[in-house]
Amino acid sequence: MNLLLAEVAQATQRLADAGVPSPRNDAEELAAFVHGVKRGELHSVKDSDFDARYWEVIARREQREPLQHITGRAYFRYLELQVGPGVFVPRPETESVVGWAIDAVRAMDVVEPCIVDLCTGSGAIALALAQEVPRSRVHAVELSEDALVWTRKNMEGSRVDLRQGNALDAFRDLDGHVDLVVSNPPYIPLTEWEYVAPEARDYDPDLALFSGEDGLDLIRGLERTAHRLLRPGGVVVVEHADTQGGQVPWIFTEERGWADAADHPDLNNRPRFATARRAMP
Repeated sequence: MNLLLAEVAQATQRLADAGVPSPRNDAEELAAFVHGVKRGELHSVKDSDFDARYWEVIARREQREPLQHITGRAYFRYLELQVGPGVFVPRPETESVVGWAIDAVRAMDVVEPCIVDLCTGSGAIALALAQEVPRSRVHAVELSEDALVWTRKNMEGSRVDLRQGNALDAFRDLDGHVDLVVSNPPYIPLTEWEYVAPEARDYDPDLALFSGEDGLDLIRGLERTAHRLLRPGGVVVVEHADTQGGQVPWIFTEERGWADAADHPDLNNRPRFATARRAMP
């Protein structure tokens, strides 16, 4: 074992003692980041090339600063995104949401599907859809100027139509013409603040996390926005907390112009997102 791998073993234990959920992964990722190699190449770093700055970034991770803030990058499906303070760090759970959305769009008999991403944050969802549904026309909106600093970096050179604004009022010019509306909105109840992981509670923006006493305030508003934007037969996909399974589909009722409202599980088989279809007239 070389010096770096020995230090990674020590760092893993330190991170585990600090309560970091994935200590070995993070210790290796940070070692690779500091030494400019891939994780599978850590064994090739010479002892004389060990960089003591490794322990500086381990100390930051011990304080539960997100791994992605330290490295400045987050991975989402086939994308590498720039992230940092002021923007929500995309989570693996959301990849299931995008996978379902891509399948739904591909099943539509539409040559150039129109897609809207509400509360785009880093731009992860919109960029993934633009990349994986090549002929789609993708539009995205974000309210926070702090988040938009990162969104604009990630979307530079892309074909996504990015706008700043309130998701509830966005894209009036697209009313009735959208094939898919997708959103990963804030959905944590204000009463759950103390139970949120430090990486999210202390570093992700509150605007991207919390939404009223039961966490569903914005989703209720997005239901009306989605109904306004979608063409008859168009589909909405909204992420929610696993504890909200069963609640969100009831927001998309037949009385409000929806059909086929349902919940869907994530990779851990926990209810993670709801879908509905705008009813035909």
